[in-house]
Amino acid sequence: MSKLVVTGGHRLIGRIRVGGRKNSAVAILPATLLADGPSIVESVPDIQDVSVYCEILRHLGAKVTHFPVRDSEAPRVMIDPRGLAQGTPPESLAGKLRASYYLLGVLLARYGQAEVPFPGGCDFVTRPIDQHVKGFTALGATVKVEDGIVKARAPGRLVGAHVYLDVVSVGATINIMLAATLADGVTVIENAAKEPHVVDLANYLNAAGAQVKGAGTDIIRITGVTRLEGATHALIPDEIEAATYMIAAAATDGDITVENVIPKHLESVSAKLAETGAEVEDNGDYIRVKGNGRPRPVAIKTLPYPGFPTDAQEQITAMLTVASGTSLVTETIWESRFKHVDELKRMGAQITVDGRMAVVEGVTRLTGASVKATDLRAGAALTIAGLMAEGETEILDIEHIERGYERPVEKLSSVGAKLRKIP
Repeated sequence: MSKLVVTGGHRLIGRIRVGGRKNSAVAILPATLLADGPSIVESVPDIQDVSVYCEILRHLGAKVTHFPVRDSEAPRVMIDPRGLAQGTPPESLAGKLRASYYLLGVLLARYGQAEVPFPGGCDFVTRPIDQHVKGFTALGATVKVEDGIVKARAPGRLVGAHVYLDVVSVGATINIMLAATLADGVTVIENAAKEPHVVDLANYLNAAGAQVKGAGTDIIRITGVTRLEGATHALIPDEIEAATYMIAAAATDGDITVENVIPKHLESVSAKLAETGAEVEDNGDYIRVKGNGRPRPVAIKTLPYPGFPTDAQEQITAMLTVASGTSLVTETIWESRFKHVDELKRMGAQITVDGRMAVVEGVTRLTGASVKATDLRAGAALTIAGLMAEGETEILDIEHIERGYERPVEKLSSVGAKLRKIP
């Protein structure tokens, strides 16, 4: 267990380069098990969730090789599934991350059965897998949960089907895609998620020999194939890491150029930051954000992509605690993603939560305090709050932050932040 000590009051100025997208990595790494040969995944972020997933793949019999990084090379991982054996990932690993449930779709497609411990990850809301089950059932599988294990069975090869998702679910969209890749016939997913990492996964699958069309729209069509070959694929940049540093720049009245981004993926975040008074400039593969004094209050409403991302809500809420007025934050994706609010209140924030809405009354300043990271993005939000606050902020349970951010202390220190990790 470690803690992060942040000394506030310093403007962040400089350049930060973001890594590959976390949510792409934890979908594409298990997807490589569908292939008959090795795959190379490039731009893999150096984060805890990736390390855990690689351990799970090794436990299942795959060979995982990390290539050393030289000069400007992107981090690469080779996954060779030829030693794969039908089995169950250990609960001690699967329980550490939400995306372990993608193994259900992969193993069900490959072996006709799968047993995976119920997933873990951020515990900020009850996150059902009913839409995943609906998709697997439509493809011909039976699914039940026994003793904390999700068990799926299919008599022979899965069969393509029409699946209409009752709610837009990124996880269910990806899991059904994975299962349908080797199914017999055509699967159509309606009301599918359109997030960039859904498209990223489809690009990997197609490079490996799958037939996936429509990713990025609300209707995805998968024509099942009998086998996949390995492929080399570079992950897209992580827009939530980028959004976090963009918000940190505005929050500290700083000036940060965030490199290795796809600006289109960040349009909703850029627009909201501009609305708060920050200057936002994009030029192809970077975005520059300059703070402009105390932020103006705004209304935030999280929505599926291309709307404002729920994974950036907690960070911008932290920034709005010092806005020059009252902001409204509405969370439509997860019913209870405001656990960070009590921690922000310890620092002097004035926030009232009513169901899915938070009313944020801006104060002139926050003060350092001892707080606890309740989930991944809450940890990022508290770090931003600490950077804004007067005095020192001690953040506990920072393993949440390390699940999804690549070398955060190093990157923030490089642009002038005063923070240190203490065992």
